[in-house]
Amino acid sequence: MAERNKLSKDEQRDQLVAQMRQEEQGRQLGYREQALKIFPHVCARCTREFEGKSLRELTVHHKDHDHDNNPPDGSNWELLCIYCHEHEHTRGIQGDREADSPAESQGSSLAHSPFANLAERLKK
Repeated sequence: MAERNKLSKDEQRDQLVAQMRQEEQGRQLGYREQALKIFPHVCARCTREFEGKSLRELTVHHKDHDHDNNPPDGSNWELLCIYCHEHEHTRGIQGDREADSPAESQGSSLAHSPFANLAERLKK
């Protein structure tokens, strides 16, 4: 009977994950609400304005990428639309990949055209 009261490892893990998700959601709501009070509802990258239902598309980006660094003055935050926020994080990942590749001198992956020198390469 005592063994029935014990949670399996899977159940313990599930409870821990649920608790961590709930805590993270609480932190996000806290700093998001603060950021929305401090900053105008405009994406800091594309300058698109948000209001009403579209406000949910505006996210808080941590400039230093540390989600636990939430100063009350908002100095580590900027509001980004979901598209610019995704681009910001993808840019960092792509930058790491480029640093590891020999073709890093070709510039940003978003500006890089893989076929730019195709005619020249075909001549060889």
